[in-house]
Amino acid sequence: MRRVPVESSVIRDVGYDAAKSVLEIGFRNGSVYRYHLVPARVHRALMAAESPGRYLNREIKPKFPGQAVE
Repeated sequence: MRRVPVESSVIRDVGYDAAKSVLEIGFRNGSVYRYHLVPARVHRALMAAESPGRYLNREIKPKFPGQAVE
């Protein structure tokens, strides 16, 4: 999955597969997580957030199953 860089002190880049509703987050510490069943509107909101890290912690981690992939 292709990820695009974001302005964040915690998140390095973000990818999204709309067909599978999978959000992939690359962190600055080198880890990568995939979150499943994420609607496109949540991905758009993450990309538009003033603080992507805060949005991730508040709106994605508590609501969508995630798993480390690297």
